[in-house]
This record gives sequence, structure tokens and C-alpha cells, in this order.
Amino acid sequence: MALDRRTFSALAGSAALGFALGGSGGPGVSPAYAARDVPTGPAPAPPRPDGKRHTVGHDSYSLLVDGRRLVVWSGEMHPFRLPSPSLWRDVLQKMRAHGFNTVSVYVSWNYHSPAPGRYDFSGVRDLDLFLRTAAETGLYVILRPGPYINAEVDGGGFPGWLTATKGTARTSDPDYLRYADEWLTQVNRIARRHLFTDGSGTILLYQIENEYDAHVTEPAGRDYMAHLYRKVRQDGIDVPLFHNDKGRNGYWIPGSFDTGGEQGRWLYGFDGYPSPSQTPPDWGHFGRGGLTGGATASPRTPGFVPEFGGGWFDPWGGAWFDGKGYAEARRTRDAAYERRFYLTNLANGLTLHNVYMTFGGTSWGWLPAPVVYTSYDYGAAIDEARNVTTKIAPMHQLGHLLQRVPDFARLDRAADVRAEGLKVYHLTNPDTGAHVYVARNDGTAAVTTDLPTDAGPLRITVPARDARMLATGLSLGRRTMKYCTAEPMMNLTAGRLEIAVFTGRRGDMADLVLKCPADPVVQRLDPEGAWAYDGDELRMNAPLGQEGLTRILVTQGETEIPLLVLFADDATAVRLFPYDTPSGTLLVYGPKLLRHVELRGSEVHLTGDTEEAAGLEVWGPRGITGLVWNGRKVPTRVTVSGSLMATQPLPGVPDVVLPELGRWRTRTENPEAGPGFDDAKWRVADRTSSYSVTPVPRGGPVLFADDYGFHYGDVWYRGTFEDATGAEEVALSYTSGTQGLLMAWLDGEPLGTHRMPVPDKDTTIRKGSWDATAVLPVRESLRTPGRHVLSVLVRRMQHDQDGKAQDTHKAARGLTAAVFKGAAPKVTWRIQGEAGADPVRGPLNNGGLYGEREGWHLPGFPDRDWESVSLPRAERRQGVTWYRTDFRLSVPQDVDASVGLTLDDDPYRAYRAQIFLNGWNMGQYINNVGPQHTFVLPNGILRTRGTNTLALAVLSEFTTLSGPGDVRLTLLGRTAGGLPVTPVLSPGR
Repeated sequence: MALDRRTFSALAGSAALGFALGGSGGPGVSPAYAARDVPTGPAPAPPRPDGKRHTVGHDSYSLLVDGRRLVVWSGEMHPFRLPSPSLWRDVLQKMRAHGFNTVSVYVSWNYHSPAPGRYDFSGVRDLDLFLRTAAETGLYVILRPGPYINAEVDGGGFPGWLTATKGTARTSDPDYLRYADEWLTQVNRIARRHLFTDGSGTILLYQIENEYDAHVTEPAGRDYMAHLYRKVRQDGIDVPLFHNDKGRNGYWIPGSFDTGGEQGRWLYGFDGYPSPSQTPPDWGHFGRGGLTGGATASPRTPGFVPEFGGGWFDPWGGAWFDGKGYAEARRTRDAAYERRFYLTNLANGLTLHNVYMTFGGTSWGWLPAPVVYTSYDYGAAIDEARNVTTKIAPMHQLGHLLQRVPDFARLDRAADVRAEGLKVYHLTNPDTGAHVYVARNDGTAAVTTDLPTDAGPLRITVPARDARMLATGLSLGRRTMKYCTAEPMMNLTAGRLEIAVFTGRRGDMADLVLKCPADPVVQRLDPEGAWAYDGDELRMNAPLGQEGLTRILVTQGETEIPLLVLFADDATAVRLFPYDTPSGTLLVYGPKLLRHVELRGSEVHLTGDTEEAAGLEVWGPRGITGLVWNGRKVPTRVTVSGSLMATQPLPGVPDVVLPELGRWRTRTENPEAGPGFDDAKWRVADRTSSYSVTPVPRGGPVLFADDYGFHYGDVWYRGTFEDATGAEEVALSYTSGTQGLLMAWLDGEPLGTHRMPVPDKDTTIRKGSWDATAVLPVRESLRTPGRHVLSVLVRRMQHDQDGKAQDTHKAARGLTAAVFKGAAPKVTWRIQGEAGADPVRGPLNNGGLYGEREGWHLPGFPDRDWESVSLPRAERRQGVTWYRTDFRLSVPQDVDASVGLTLDDDPYRAYRAQIFLNGWNMGQYINNVGPQHTFVLPNGILRTRGTNTLALAVLSEFTTLSGPGDVRLTLLGRTAGGLPVTPVLSPGR
């Protein structure tokens, strides 16, 4: 909160029903699972591991947790895209503070399994730790372990080794199921220790498979889904299960496959990623209905969207966003987009809502699928550098509303309402009589009109391509609101004080009318507020955002319980944080972020973040007399509203100075290209058959990298033959993911480089496998008798995701064939890729470059004999050149600084660089393709108070000069506060 003129002066004055798991199910559901009518009431308390048994049911409106209605407001994050466990808590706390009550997580099979029968859930892969952290944060968990997840990760989450196994994936093929069961056994062994139902954790829902739209009517598909259902239940997972239907086809609704006689414990869910240029779709109450209508496909289960677009992914070259990257995704899917689309979902009865992504993170190493580059920022509300963006405002407001105002958990479609220039949704709560109106403007100009309501016409303005929600008849504690032209955000009780918060756009005028049959006492605590009492109505208004928060206190009248009304614009509202403690609920106003609250006697201990100097105000249980912020006692005074207010601002964040990168050392690589290189320990490529979907060339041999155990990153081939006489050219066929590349040498002499084209927006943007043949001329001087060595380096990129369940993750990677023109020598091939899974960083960290196999990327590697150089560089060669440097950071201990590495150069120069920080492969930069130039270096891997080793493996094409050019550290964000961060890996190799 920016300090305003009055922050430190103006206010100075001194039943739960027991349910079986599940609720309504498919056609013919047993009455035993049909939930009894549950009236509107308070939401369940925030979840925590309490050792008590809990029930999770549902009816057509919502989930029912211990007999109380729960609206699930969930955000997606992936622990595997943030390889620093200390930072998981940071993101989870930001989600909870900004209104989310649930986190949805994929578990990626490839991340945990380097080989058949080998599984690793330690270190950065500690699923148990993540689930404990989510529970400690007070978030429910939606667990999504596949076996297939898609998620824009390599192979859709399938491990690389699965590409070389027998069996058709994503079907009831027993060979595949044997591996899938092995995976689920490992995940479920951990998951069952964290189930909400038995009080051991907060896992609320569990997804099987993902976006499975193949074999829907065939036994191979139905039996597959039935098998997964049965497997998960046998493993002790007793929470409701669901699937995420891709694109609302009505697939896998209750009753569509065998659940072993179990009814009422399967939910139908669907996903949607509408474009900002679209009119928000009606996937529920107001839609077309039927199996393809979204929630209407399963009318007896609540509306559930396991994935709704919180942004969108971007491909190599940046075609989705015209090369502008995720900043453009965030601009086009901004807060107004969220209000239009998310409010439309709420109006359509979608009470289980997951925003994909809420924090996108980084597809580091060889994790990304072919369709994305390293950054998975996604244009999400919390960016890749963990900064909370302006997109958070609607999520913050809606999330707290759905937790704090129970009327929204049970809404029916009401009589149609029309307002000129707007699309209006009208709903009502059958228990409380409250009415809800969503007014949406799909046009390009603001609309000001009268909105008919049950409380009379209300004059409103809705900006272009935006929406707003209004309510009438809401209970504000012991008082009743007639109407308000601002949006309700929360209603809570702190001590004996009832607090109601209303929000809107900056500059809007909020008009609130309370029903007051007896004369109230009203105090305008801020000069912007105004009020008038007329008959049995109390009218209040305030312009939003002029001076931060506007407070009006109402006492006496029909109740002795005081009501504090708070008016806030978006920027102010995101500084309001409710927090539940065993002693009662608090409301905190002022800092950038509230992380945690504890009541210790009469003191409130708060932890959180600030960016600039900020006020601090706390409403809480009676008897609190002191505030402690981040371990330091804060001088306070009591205000007229009953809050404790700091008399001095909380400090902002100090400057963070980053060093310049210098003292570079370099060494050229690829000795594999030379004829005298010893390849005796390499694998002989002698296979004649493969489980790949790519045909083996007639006469063989199989050259596909996966068949020889090399699944990630670069792969080398050396073909030895006798007599190159007459060899005019060699045609090298290869298959790769997007932006794959091939380089070839004959007897150490470069033959040339070939790379796959950049995806275009219309036809190839989703293409997962690319095939090409590089036809390279053989110079006459090399056409000689005797022994020759053809060396080929393939940057294979990643496996296809197999979205259509056609085993396309098994498409070949690497060389597929080599044919000479003018000669037909018999070639003996040897192949070498990654040396093996890094025991700490995992199987996706390393590829098969010589420097990687020799540890050149690791801190502590002895590089004193390397040549000293300075950047920028400009040289022309074909192959790999390594650059290393060390740098030291001295970020203050109580500052959370997010740092990135930025690379810039002449965009014509064709080269790419793998970025290694302290041995961790943080991504791939392609200078002449882009669009990514800045790579996030997550704290924990980055030592913000210590020495770091940076290594760049630069792959240059010879066709142009190559860099690197400008390489620098970039400050991406900073706050005072943060959390302690444990180094992920201690220095050393």
C-alpha cells in the first residue's frame, strides 16, 4: 500500500451433517449416495492434518465437506517446474493469501523415474514434502498423477525409457499397464499418507489420466479407465476421483465405465482455454445443454473445470504472441479477461474451478515438450520469477468471496434480466433469497446503463471487454444489504466486529444501502466516505481508490454488534488479507503479502513481504494489544474502528546490486568429430527392430537414440567405414522435436549443419515430431580409400506428447538413416548420449555433450587451464564451445531477490546455448529464434549470499558468426521479507 496522507492520523482515536463419500452419481445412482439437501451455511474451516475423519460428498451445486458446502477455488502449480523446495512454500503462501483454497498439481512420471523399476522421490522430487507444505499452508490439494499428464512436458509425462518398451500406452494393453501400475503404486504410497478424509493431509480430489479423448467407445479405453479406477482404490485412495475431459465432449461422465459397483464417487470435469477474442462461453446453467455443454453433461455432479485458462503456452519463435513472449499473454489475458470469463463460469454454476496456470514456473533442463521453450511463465498471475502481478486482483477478490460469503455455493438460475449493451446473468440463492447479477460487456466501448434488480434499477458502468458482479439481499453478519453497486469481496467477524468489504475499479463510485429498521450510529472514518439515513435505509458511498481504503463504522440500530464497511479499489483490495487462527479470524491491511499469523498471548505475530514503505492495520480477536512484524515489534495505537494500526510504516525493500559477469574462461569441445577419438565404450547400433512408431529403414540398423537408452538431450553418432571413393554427398535423415538440429563431420572436417524450421501459427505450432533429411556434399579431398569416420551430432529436443493416444511419444529421436550418393559403404555405427541420471538433479538435467559427460558444467570443475576471454564474442565454427565464470552475490538476508540471466545478440547469428547454473541445466537459448532472452535462476539453486558457477555450452552452426554476445544478470523482483531458502545442492561436483 502506498502511504497516503491519512494512514497514521485519520483513524487515531484511541452443523455438520455426516455424508458417505460422494453424492449423486450417474444414472440409476443408489439413494445411499444421494446427498440430503444441504442448506446454505458457513464454509468448512481451512484444512489441516488434524487426525480426524472427514467426509467429502457432493450434490449438483458443490462439494460437501463434513456436511458444509465448499466452493473449490484452485490454482495450478507444478513442483517439478520450481526445483527449489524452499520456494514451494513461497508460492503456496502467495496463493493462499490471494484467495485460493486449493492447489492443483501434476506429478510427472518422467521426473521421478530414470529407468524401469527405479523411482526417486527425494530432494527436488520430494512429493511428500510438497504435500506436507501444502497442508501446513492450509490448502486443499487436487492430485493429478496421470499416468499421462500432457502438461507441455516431454512425452506428456511418460518417462523416456517407456518409448523403448512393448505395449500400447494409454490403453488396456497389459504390457503398458504393468508399467503404469508400477508408477501409480509409487505415487499412491505417498498420497495415501496425505488424504483429507482420514485427517492425515489435505488431498481432496484425485485425477486419473488426462484429456483422454481416444478409444472412448472401445474396450481398450473403457477397460483402461476402469483399471486405473480400480488400481487407485486398491492403493487406498478414498477421496472422490475424476477425469479432465478435453474440450467438453461428455466423455467419462458417471456411468460411462466400470467402477466396480461403486457409485457417487466419480466427478465429471472438463477443461477450457477460450481466447480473449472469443465471447465467454456458457458451460453450465446458461449454455446449450447436453453432453457437449460442459457441466450439463453430468447434471447430478457439481460444475467442475479442472483446467481453465489462466494464460497460454508459447512455442519456439513465439508465434502465439507475435514474438512478444509471455508479457503479451499476460496483457491479452489480463484482469479484465479474468472477470469476463471467471464470472461467466461462476454464473454457470462452476463451483470447482482450477486456474491453469496460477504459477507456471520453468521447464528447466530437458523437461519441456516440443511445443514450448524453457519458460513456462504462461502469462500467469504469479510470474515465473514469483512476482504477484496485477492479474491477481480478480482471483484475490473472487477467492475470498467464495470462502467468506456462503451464498455463492448454491445458486440457481433466476428470471432473465436485460440491460442495454450488456449480457446479464441473474441467479438467486434458494435458501437466503440473495440475488447475484453478472453484467458483462463484450463490446469495445464502455457501457453505462440501468441494471434491473429485485431492489430496483441500479445505474452501472461496465468498461469495454470487462464484467462486474453485483448482489442484492446479502447478509452482512446481523445486518442485511439491500444492494451495492460495488462487488462484495468478503464478510467476516473479527472479535465482536463484523466486517464487510466491497471492491471495484479505481474511480468507481460505490453505493451501498443497508436495511436498517432502527436508527444506527454511523461514523465516517475517512473523508472520502459519505452516508445518510432515510427511513429504514442507511445509504453509504465512496469513490474507490482515491486514498486507499475507505472505512465507515455502523453501530447500534437493530443490533449492538458493530459493522465496519470497507471500500477498496483493486490495488487496495489485494492488500487486504483475512487469516483464520484457532483464536479467531483476523483481517490485515497494508503489506504487499501476508504469509503467516500466530497469536501469542496478547501479541499478533505476522510474517510477510513489503516492496515499498507500507502501513499495517489489524482487526482481530479481542484482547490483542501488540503487533510483531517479521520478528520486530511494531509501535501501534488503537483506532476508532477497533483495529491496531502501526504508527510507523513498515520498511520497504533496500536496493539489490548485481555484479557484472566477467573473467570468462573458454574451451572448445566435440573431440568426437575427430577420426582418432576413442569410441570403444560407446554403444554399437546393431538393433534391427524397434517398438518405435517410426519405421526402421530397410536394411537397418536402428539408429533411434531411445532404443539404446539415451532419452534426453544431445546424442552423438560415429559411423566407421572403408573407402569413400566416389562419395559425392551423404543424406542424413533425422527426427526430432521442435527446433531439432543436426551437425556432421567427415574425418573431422565439417560437412554442414541442418536445423528444423521455426513453427508457424497456422499449421505447425502444435507439431510434436519433425522429420528432415540433410543432404550434405562431400568435398573431393575426402573421397579417398581407407578408413573414414562420419561423426554426427543431433540435438534431438524432446518427445512428442502423444495427446491422441497413438504412441507418438515413441516417435524416433536422433538419426534414422544415412545414405551416400556415389558410393555405398558398409557403415558400423556407435552411439553415445547422456552419461546417466544425475543423482541430485535427476534424469532430465543432462544430455550427451562431451562437456556434460566430463563434468564441465559442474561447480568445482578444474578449469584453470582454459583460455581467458571476454564477452561479447564473435567467431565462426561448427560445434560446441564452453564458457565458464564464477560470480558472487551478497543479497541482504531479509530480502527475497529474484534474479535472471539475460542473453542478447545480433538476431541474425545462428547459435544456441545451454545454461548451467551450479550444475543445473536452466534452459536453452536460441539466439536467432527466441523469443526467450531472460532465464530465471531460482533461489536455492542460485546462492544469493555466496559464490555461483555459470557455464554456457554454445552450439554454433558455422553459417553465421556466433556469440555469446551480451550476458548479464537481471533483477526480476525484490521484496523485504520472503522465506529462508535452503541451498538445493552444496557447492562441489
